[in-house]
Amino acid sequence: MATTRPGVTAAVAALLAGGLLVAPAPSGAAPASDPTTVARKLVSPLSMAVAGDGTAYVSQNFAGLLTAVPAGGSPEVVFAAPRKTEVGAVSVGGGLVRFATTAKKHAALWSMRPGASPTEVADLYRYEKTRNPDADQAYGFTDLDPTCLAQVPPAVPASYAGLVDSHPYGTAVRRGTTYVADAGANAILAVSPRGKVSTVAVLPTVPVVITAEAAAANELPACTVGHAYAFEPVPTDVEVGRGGWLYVSLLPGGPEDGSAGANGMVVKVKARTGAVRTVASGFAGATGVAVARNGDVYVAQLFGGQVSRVRHGSSTAKPWATVKMPAAVEWVGGQVLVSANVLADGPKGKVLAY
Repeated sequence: MATTRPGVTAAVAALLAGGLLVAPAPSGAAPASDPTTVARKLVSPLSMAVAGDGTAYVSQNFAGLLTAVPAGGSPEVVFAAPRKTEVGAVSVGGGLVRFATTAKKHAALWSMRPGASPTEVADLYRYEKTRNPDADQAYGFTDLDPTCLAQVPPAVPASYAGLVDSHPYGTAVRRGTTYVADAGANAILAVSPRGKVSTVAVLPTVPVVITAEAAAANELPACTVGHAYAFEPVPTDVEVGRGGWLYVSLLPGGPEDGSAGANGMVVKVKARTGAVRTVASGFAGATGVAVARNGDVYVAQLFGGQVSRVRHGSSTAKPWATVKMPAAVEWVGGQVLVSANVLADGPKGKVLAY
């Protein structure tokens, strides 16, 4: 089970190491028109946002770069992070670009006016270290007897509570507040314009019943069959919807080879109260979500090789476009932008417009 501190970093690292395969998209999966290529030669473009003037801001996460792609223009690097620092969680609002940086024991939210230098708004790792929002949340097996628990291989965290870990993966702006999907903290955070951080919601665990096939595939003892393993939710993106709801994609943590099923989902979180409701489930690695003006929801499935659409008022996702290794998805003025080929070896990532 690829759950060694479940999260985006662990899942992506496993893929880059060649240990897991991206599942093929279902046949007949593309009611979308053929896309045009907006940008190419990108390294791990896992996050994206589009400004009012049509400029797309795209992270090159593992290269530590933030890139601006003007409408009809060529990509230009507008921020370069220090070595061994990831850049991601991009959003725009109020004339500002927000993004996050993540390094060992440091994660921060930044704000930048186009053409200017960025300013650090909040130290997210410090907040995680002092508050640890999911500290009381139980992960792993919660109902195994001690004899069975002792047989779980060391590679699988058998039973544990939320650890100190911050990995801001997605952001969205609503009325001046920046909402952060923190894949390490398993929470949605709110950051005020002055940099005050608070917890909007701790996302619930994703319990998956272990089948005989899943146990065999992940070298689990037979005594775990029929018991639920509570995976970390791992929020990967957040977008503003109607009525004060925030739409959030969940990866979640766990084996991404499909041996435990397609357990990704999209939930919506009430920004004011933190209430959480499920929108749709059954995704293979949900890494990006977009909400159209009419309420339709688009979901990028990194390990499913497609973008799916959930019609407004429905809880069923339907295939919408076949895309190789998609990560970010944005709805802008009737267009859907998708980052693709995001885990390719070298600068082979793209941004596609449908």
